Amino acid sequence: MTPTRPERRESLRHPRLVGALVVAVAVLGAILGAQMLAFHLATDPLTDFRVYYDAAARLNAGLPLYPPGARIYPPLFEIALRPLALLPFDIAAGIWVGITLAALGLTLWRLGIRRPATWIAVGALSASIAWVLSIGQAEVIITLLLTLGSPMAVALAGNIKLFPLLAGIYWLACRDWRDFSRFVGWTGGLALLQLVLDPSDTLAFPGTLTVVSTQVAEAGNHDLSPFALSPLLWAALVVAGVACAWRLGRTRWGWAAAVALGVLASPHLFSYMLMSLLACLRPQEGESRGRVRRISARPDASAAPGRGEGRLDQA
Repeated sequence: MTPTRPERRESLRHPRLVGALVVAVAVLGAILGAQMLAFHLATDPLTDFRVYYDAAARLNAGLPLYPPGARIYPPLFEIALRPLALLPFDIAAGIWVGITLAALGLTLWRLGIRRPATWIAVGALSASIAWVLSIGQAEVIITLLLTLGSPMAVALAGNIKLFPLLAGIYWLACRDWRDFSRFVGWTGGLALLQLVLDPSDTLAFPGTLTVVSTQVAEAGNHDLSPFALSPLLWAALVVAGVACAWRLGRTRWGWAAAVALGVLASPHLFSYMLMSLLACLRPQEGESRGRVRRISARPDASAAPGRGEGRLDQA
């Protein structure tokens, strides 16, 4: 039965309305991002990089990485920054800004700079992206690693900030034992590397996990995690997130669910961390190859020569 003209108009109206709303959210996000960038550049530019720089300088001076009250990442990140801490702060900060901008550029390139979804997501998350870039936060590196999405990249992200390790549930849910074993191997190998390079600080790191020392965290501002309301509620939501990521693991939404779990599960979730949700848009490698295999595996693929071949060529 052919749809009537009013029905056709109605069917076209809803996608256009949704598209307009999505674009409006992206534009509003971009405006908020510009305001966020101006605010932090005026009030606390590169404040997080200063923390990283000072921590790496302590390592260079032979001092403990975790003095009383300190809360910082696992030693591997600071070990990697030790060369920058040998330079004057202004020069080191300029290099770090270049690194973060390059990481953002590589992330967008990996997601697809010609994809409308990429720029809609950038617009919607502009406030988080602006905060990350203005204070020199390492979240931009986490975003790039999760966007690359290899077992090594996810393991490295988890050895900078722990919760990205939860994205590894993707390979477990997909029953991809090869990549999951690689992920586990890289995670353990990087942990062992830290223990060899800096045994005292590596052993001291677990004791810092309950310490919240930054002024933002102490004030409770921008803390989006339900952990602030109830640890039990937070734990229940994390379990629900794990179940959701497991359920969706073998679908087209599997990677997005795993990344969202790794981002949102942090008990100290600040809005700048939402930048890493960009990695949810990572193109899934092998999808097109899988589509070709499914088409070629159909019993009637060769039964209809012209039609079957045409479909395979188009795929």
